[in-house]
Amino acid sequence: MFSRDLWKEIFETISKNRLRTFLSGFTVALGILIFVVLYGFGNGLKNTFNEFFMDDATNTFFVFAGRTSMPYKGFKSNRNIEFKNDDLDDIKQNFPMFLEYITPRISRNVLVKYKGESNNYNTRAVGPAHQYNEKTIMMSGRYINENDVLERTRYAVIGRLVEKDLFGSVNSVGKYIDLGGRAFKVIGVFQDDGGDNEERYIYIPYTTRQLIEKNTDKIDQIVLGFKQEIGYAGAMAFEKSLNKFLKEKHNISPEDQRAIFIRNVADQLKQNQQFAGVLQLIVLFVAFGTIIAGVIGISNIMVFIVKERTKEIGVRKALGATPRAVISMILLEAVFITTIAGYIGMAIGVLLLGSLGDTLKDYFITNPYIDINTAIMATFILIVAGAIAGYIPAKRAARIKPIVALRDE
Repeated sequence: MFSRDLWKEIFETISKNRLRTFLSGFTVALGILIFVVLYGFGNGLKNTFNEFFMDDATNTFFVFAGRTSMPYKGFKSNRNIEFKNDDLDDIKQNFPMFLEYITPRISRNVLVKYKGESNNYNTRAVGPAHQYNEKTIMMSGRYINENDVLERTRYAVIGRLVEKDLFGSVNSVGKYIDLGGRAFKVIGVFQDDGGDNEERYIYIPYTTRQLIEKNTDKIDQIVLGFKQEIGYAGAMAFEKSLNKFLKEKHNISPEDQRAIFIRNVADQLKQNQQFAGVLQLIVLFVAFGTIIAGVIGISNIMVFIVKERTKEIGVRKALGATPRAVISMILLEAVFITTIAGYIGMAIGVLLLGSLGDTLKDYFITNPYIDINTAIMATFILIVAGAIAGYIPAKRAARIKPIVALRDE
């Protein structure tokens, strides 16, 4: 195997048959390149799904009120359901074993002014726990606290881009802004990994918003987090119990699917991860198909090589070459070409994935990558398959009788 003469002969054969060598290597390199790229795209797809959900807490329910779709207990259908502050208290009292935090959310779009600057922003009236749900990162100042809720303070926590729009490079903490015709003091500035839209929100205490709106106690939606230790099964049980509890409290038929809607982020995340996993398996199947196609290509090329070199093999055997020597010569040539071309294809694929980054984000592929061990293993499998593909025609060549080989035209 490590005979100098043997390797010299292999290199001479390769140099004399450059087109054949190039086609063999190109087939292998293309196969592993396609595998690496497709596998990386599968991982990029999973990254997109994870990024979509990981910006916010995943142990979360968003509870929305709608309209009833059927009469129940003397109430007519098409009745508008509204959540109020006592719904928060009742959920706290009835589900302490599940509940980690709870906050209301009231959304309003208002005109915000500071000196000569103004713009329309979406305000969210929330409680302190909303920071955990959104994974809000405070850059300066502080977030809304319980005292702000109790005192109904006119305090505002603004996004990084709100500060940039209205204040430029000036520190906004401690300054007053005109928020919908009322003066609010900026007590904090936050950033959010969710992107620019998330950083153009303004948070105020939900009780302050209720006071502004004629001292009402109505809330738009309820956001709550469940304890991580209850797991997926516990979260599904909690969702079912909470849905039943709210329907009973608001006199809604158990069969009514429109009056109350609960968005279970944990359930959505699991479903999307399963979907991404299935897509990745499909991509993996296609990728392995390219490797198989490469192996078949190598096999066909090696059959052609053996046929082309039939006379040469006959001469070698007539001069005393053993079947083992013939097999080694052909097999080593196949393995050598497969190894070099395979790792070239792998390297190009890894470099290509590394250069893409977020450029394919519009196609739901974020930071595609392949674990280097996976790439090396796939290349190794291709090399082994290439050796097997080369061994079969090599073994046939070794069986050729010298007299038959010399007569071949």
